[in-house]
Amino acid sequence: MPGIEECLLKAMALPGARGAAVADCTSGLALGTIGDSPNGDHEASVAETAELARVATDQPTFAPASDGGQAGGRSTPVEDVIVTTRSGYHLLRFVETTFDSSVFIHVWLDREEGNLALARIGLAGLAERLVLG
Repeated sequence: MPGIEECLLKAMALPGARGAAVADCTSGLALGTIGDSPNGDHEASVAETAELARVATDQPTFAPASDGGQAGGRSTPVEDVIVTTRSGYHLLRFVETTFDSSVFIHVWLDREEGNLALARIGLAGLAERLVLG
């Protein structure tokens, strides 16, 4: 069961990985970073990415109530957020935990060297095994 540092190292082993972070969606703080940052500043990049993650998880369109909005059902969790740019891919994978977690893993991939499908599968496995604490 990998911790944050091992998770980041494994994320960087994905083809085309340029940088990665484990972050808290609620606070916008980095729990760990590695590699390059898309804007040259890991802390600012994590804060911006956390804002995107919050928007996705707070919207009923992307996280509808499990009971169709009846009786205050819990939201269905968002698994991934994928953003493509001309030069890269940004993949955010939310970490499911037994407690109310707002942690996600962000991997930035080079578009020419990265494989989005492979990264998504690999990141899902990392998120399942990540041990927080």
